[in-house]
Amino acid sequence: MQTAANGPLLDHLLRRAGFGASPIERESYAGRSYTEIVDELVGFEPATTDIDHLMQTPGHVGVTARNGAFTPNIVINDARQRWLFRMAHSAAPLQEKLALFWHHHFATAYSKIAGSFNQTEATRMMDAKPSTDTAGVRGQIEMFRQLGIGSFRNLLIEVARDPAMIVWLDGRTNVKAQPQENFGRELMELFTFGIGNYTEADVYAAARVFTGWNIALQGTRDTPTARYVFNFNQAQHDTNAKTFTFAIYPGGSSTIPARAAAAGMQDGLDLINALAIHPQTARRLAGRLWTWFVSDIAAPEPAWVERIAGIYLANDTQMRPVLREVFMSAQFRSPRYRFSRYAWPVEYVVRALKEVGYVGFSVNDALTPMLNMGQQLFEPPDVNGWAIGPAWFSTGAMLARMNFASQLATNQRFELRNAARNHRTSPESLLNFVSGQLSTPALPAPVNTALLNYVRAGGTWTGSDAQLLTKAGGLFHLLVGSGEFQFV
Repeated sequence: MQTAANGPLLDHLLRRAGFGASPIERESYAGRSYTEIVDELVGFEPATTDIDHLMQTPGHVGVTARNGAFTPNIVINDARQRWLFRMAHSAAPLQEKLALFWHHHFATAYSKIAGSFNQTEATRMMDAKPSTDTAGVRGQIEMFRQLGIGSFRNLLIEVARDPAMIVWLDGRTNVKAQPQENFGRELMELFTFGIGNYTEADVYAAARVFTGWNIALQGTRDTPTARYVFNFNQAQHDTNAKTFTFAIYPGGSSTIPARAAAAGMQDGLDLINALAIHPQTARRLAGRLWTWFVSDIAAPEPAWVERIAGIYLANDTQMRPVLREVFMSAQFRSPRYRFSRYAWPVEYVVRALKEVGYVGFSVNDALTPMLNMGQQLFEPPDVNGWAIGPAWFSTGAMLARMNFASQLATNQRFELRNAARNHRTSPESLLNFVSGQLSTPALPAPVNTALLNYVRAGGTWTGSDAQLLTKAGGLFHLLVGSGEFQFV
């Protein structure tokens, strides 16, 4: 069905499948059908989306180098800047939105890894890019970028082999004499089918399955080409059979057979496959996709969950057709679910940059405000990821959002004045321009009246450059800091 991509529906899609859109980006979609735009958003090829070469070039939000160097592969705050830059400018916004989704789903914190190794190695494990890392390290977030639109089964396998995850969930201590349960537990509880579908005996069996899944240093320590890589230590693998309370194999068998140590990795692959194709995993993922893309206010509709789960299972765990079905669903497109998700701090910041502007602004200057809002990239608070929904909105966090709105509008005041000159004829014209630049729900009448009173305050309206300099920026500040802008 070729659904027209009208303004509100297009804005909704771009907020959810990305981080909003600048006026120029919105114009680039003019005249195209909704279906065509969805196909483009979900059709990106991960290998062709690198935009790092655009950093520190005109026409883009800035990044801040430290001591003359910008090194996102080895300095965590530079990595945070690089990710914000990619969110603001990627031609494949869904790739970055999915990376953020998987970062929450497979929550892994930089600080624990830095405490176990050092800041450089922790940053590399979290987000090094193999084409620019001295030893070709692919960090966890880069893994999500490359694999997040593909097979969930394959993603699970790579997560189980990921050095950052192995350190985070203590896989280095998982040995046959004393199995370590953290990864096996979270694989079932958080990553796949969830609480209520396994027992403590299953947790212990899963721990035994992954004994020997470890990391090892490749190369000479403290040299640029050294790196930590996945290593299956067969000497530490429990070779005995492992029995679960759920089926592992298509015939219904729940026992992974005894295997020689050299073939022991297959135990983990068999368990991951069983979990990836389990119907309850399909439903749980569908529910999480509802919360992430449709609404974290309204409960998932059961029929929607079953339909999305069915697409997942029918396509052998491939996420691309699942996501296309999400965006094409009547529920996603319904006006009922627009602005029915609380904006995460990073969503709020990047959307503000795209809709307000960023000339002369550095994403480095958003890092502390985001921290004050309650979110730091690469640092989810625990294995559950971030507490979402209204939990984002403490008094202090909301104040931080309002302060960021002021900071950005003040930084952009000359650009905003210039953009508003064609809309200077009346306070109403100026307000219509500003609210049109920001993809917010229709303003309630009392809010609209209060904003017009703000524009009129201070003297007769003439539309002079002096008035525009103050009032255009002021309106952007008030609206970006308003309650209406806190939803996506």
